[in-house]
Amino acid sequence: MSYLKTEDGGASARMGARRFGFFHALAAGRGRSAALTGLVTAGLLVAGAGMVQADDISNGLDGTIDSTVEAMPLNVGGPAGTTTLYVSPTGGDGKTGCNLTGSTSVTVALASGNTAVATVSPGTVTFTSCGDTKMLTVTPVSTGSAGITARVINNTTPGSFNVAPVSFTVNVAAPANTAPVVSVGGVTAGSSYSKGSVPTATCSVSDKEDGNKTFPATLGAVSGPDMTDGIGTQTATCSYTDAGGASASESATYNIVDSTPPVIGYTLTPGAPDGLNGWYKAGPALVWSVTEAESPNSLMKTGCVDQTILADQAPTTYSCSAASAGGSGAQQDATIAVDGTAPSVSYTSATGTQGSNGWYITPVTATFTATDATSGPATDSQTAGSSGEGAAVAVDSPAFSDMAGNITPAGASQQSFKIDLTDPVASFDSILAPSYFGSVPAAPTCTSTDSTSGPANCTVTGYSAAVGTHTLTATAMDMAGRLSTTSQDYTVLPWTLKGFYQPVDMGGAFNTVKAGSTVPVKFEIFAGSTELTDTSYVSMGAKQIACSNSAVLDEIELLASGNTSLRYDSTSGQFIYNWKTPASSGACYALTMTATDGSTLSANFKLK
Repeated sequence: MSYLKTEDGGASARMGARRFGFFHALAAGRGRSAALTGLVTAGLLVAGAGMVQADDISNGLDGTIDSTVEAMPLNVGGPAGTTTLYVSPTGGDGKTGCNLTGSTSVTVALASGNTAVATVSPGTVTFTSCGDTKMLTVTPVSTGSAGITARVINNTTPGSFNVAPVSFTVNVAAPANTAPVVSVGGVTAGSSYSKGSVPTATCSVSDKEDGNKTFPATLGAVSGPDMTDGIGTQTATCSYTDAGGASASESATYNIVDSTPPVIGYTLTPGAPDGLNGWYKAGPALVWSVTEAESPNSLMKTGCVDQTILADQAPTTYSCSAASAGGSGAQQDATIAVDGTAPSVSYTSATGTQGSNGWYITPVTATFTATDATSGPATDSQTAGSSGEGAAVAVDSPAFSDMAGNITPAGASQQSFKIDLTDPVASFDSILAPSYFGSVPAAPTCTSTDSTSGPANCTVTGYSAAVGTHTLTATAMDMAGRLSTTSQDYTVLPWTLKGFYQPVDMGGAFNTVKAGSTVPVKFEIFAGSTELTDTSYVSMGAKQIACSNSAVLDEIELLASGNTSLRYDSTSGQFIYNWKTPASSGACYALTMTATDGSTLSANFKLK
């Protein structure tokens, strides 16, 4: 096939080849007239020589573009319908080539004539080439009919577009009968519930025709080894048949458990000993009490023997334990002793987190020890915690008693401590505002304040001048060694890159050029509104890449002369990188500009 060469040279020839291929496919696949098919097949429509252009926009509900309004059948509650919009050339404007060329576009608004019946989305679509397609989704709402129409709301081409073939009718019918969906609510299969606290089991029905319903579930009998106590498994069942005769059912089996073990207690008579800590001067009577309210038939006791003590005795422990379906009750012990004197108390040690300079940075627990020469102390040692903070916090010993009930009062011994429980306060001396790479202010300083042990120092970490969002952390320390932090975020903004400008094409296209030619690559760099002009901010690099047979090819229309060089052209206000391409015919390269802030621009080239 031959092409007529126009004034734009090779570019027109390439576009002609593309348009011929498009119209050939359109004539074969869209049912265009036999005359158009014949012209294309015979090679009588020549690119660049009065070729027919596209200006029809149609739906894809059938394979033709005609005056017949297509229909889309849908059901209420059913799936949405879809169709594809496409651009078809008709040559109605008398312009050679496709109306959608270069960077032109046409935007079409879609609307439903009755949104109560059906809706259409998206509301607008934009075509940027004759091969561009757009998907529409139509959602049924209620029974009836609605017309879908289109209108052009923006057209940047010199031609016009006919959107009448887009129109179609949506017919929405009533839904067919569907089976109900039944679910058990209130209880969950496999879950366990305490006896007396089982949730009410309910049935929930969802049916497209009958609507939603709820009613109580049918409960089965409790089963299991402890079913006489109402402990075991139970099944809740839900069944439903809708007006159309469709049925559904669901059940949930759960466990009813005894959630509490037996309760064990005892009483002593007299109830209060004449000494302390279980020491009596006259023998008491011991009676055990074991209760199991939820599963009494499963109760088993160990020990639990009532006692009447008539004579003095050394400390003797009597025990009672019990188990049931609710688990094991904690063993209860009753220790009974008969005798009598009073212990002495002294400070032994302290625990707490020590900071710096003799300060504690947590409350202090002081240990006090008691000694007794007769029946011995009821407790060998006890602890007492500090309260508050300061340079002299006093901790008093607790009260002690011996096994016969003699008491040493609290405060018999005392110890003082230095305690700081309050973190210092860190504050920044300044706040960093967003700034562009290369213009980031220095890191701010910080100040530490503390009212107890006093401030020690404050440091700032996390500073960076790289592009991105960074977090500065101010860490304050007081004289006790306590730390606290505060932070602030700041952002280092990247530069704005513009380009590559013509004659280089971006967007994944492969720029074709003769191997060894010099290509002028033009671009700009901005830090906000300030244009950068220093070539030291720029590095260029080219690497060989795999060629793509499916990629768009675009020939470089303007070449430069000389070897590879980089400069800023103050007249045009842009960087110009004259790249002398390698002498590697048939090879493909990616040329990349990398700015100092890390931002990049890249374009693909194919050498002829």
